[in-house]
Amino acid sequence: MLKRTLTIVLSGLLIHAVCLQPVFAASKEEKQARHTEKVRTGILKLGVGPEARVAIKLRDDAKLAGYVSEVKDASFVVTDLKTRAATTVGYGDVAQVKGHNLSTGAKIGIGMAIGAGLTILVLWLIFLNYQD
Repeated sequence: MLKRTLTIVLSGLLIHAVCLQPVFAASKEEKQARHTEKVRTGILKLGVGPEARVAIKLRDDAKLAGYVSEVKDASFVVTDLKTRAATTVGYGDVAQVKGHNLSTGAKIGIGMAIGAGLTILVLWLIFLNYQD
């Protein structure tokens, strides 16, 4: 009797687990909306100005490089560094974005490395003065 009850309960749990799986497939529109929001968030994180350098690949395989000079709700403007030509790009038209500026963590790490190097240099000079 125990085996039969256990078998029924386990088969019921198995059917329940199989039938109530969440659907992971998203429609094409949902995927594109998620990608567009990800691009928009990335551009906003980079900021605006000559320090916000980007390399962008569009869905039509065109490539842009320069800096983000303006950010709007549905688009942003990329200005070429050499020609100063401004191009308005819709977030949905972007296939790939690469930012070329350093993150805050990288800047802090570089600053700490310079500070440590200067400290070692000063200590070494002090040590040389005591040797004389």
